[in-house]
Amino acid sequence: MADDSGLVEFKQGIALLRKGYSAEAVEYLQHAVELKQQNPYYLSFLGVSMARALQKWPAPVELCRKAIGMKRNEPQLYLNLAEVYMSAARRRDAVETLDAASRYCAFDARIKQMRGKLGQRCLPVLPFLERSNPLNRSLGKLRQRLLERLGKSENSSTLAEVKAG
Repeated sequence: MADDSGLVEFKQGIALLRKGYSAEAVEYLQHAVELKQQNPYYLSFLGVSMARALQKWPAPVELCRKAIGMKRNEPQLYLNLAEVYMSAARRRDAVETLDAASRYCAFDARIKQMRGKLGQRCLPVLPFLERSNPLNRSLGKLRQRLLERLGKSENSSTLAEVKAG
């Protein structure tokens, strides 16, 4: 009976979350988690609802990570963690989460679509070093500035040619 009750609470929480009532969804999803603590979906959606409603990030991130640890091959759990990261302005973590989903899960169009919205990252300037290495970060920023300037100069010279012609 407790399993059924947890499912009812979960479904009500999801319905509220879809309608934009995140704070109300938190209550239902917390109750579902209390009834069935080892359900990764309950934990993950509780994390999403808490992130939306409370605008606090450590607990929702931890809930979503715990859920992924329980069921590593479920795309929805990665999507939820990526959403929490995006709402916390942690784009890089969201991208890394979606890239991990591509490795651990079967193909999922939602993962591909969300990853596409976040854009492609360039390869590290020095691929033998970690992306987070200070040298790679500095050189990457320099490369980005250079590419932006080259792009602007190409656009302005093309515009000048059009006006002259």
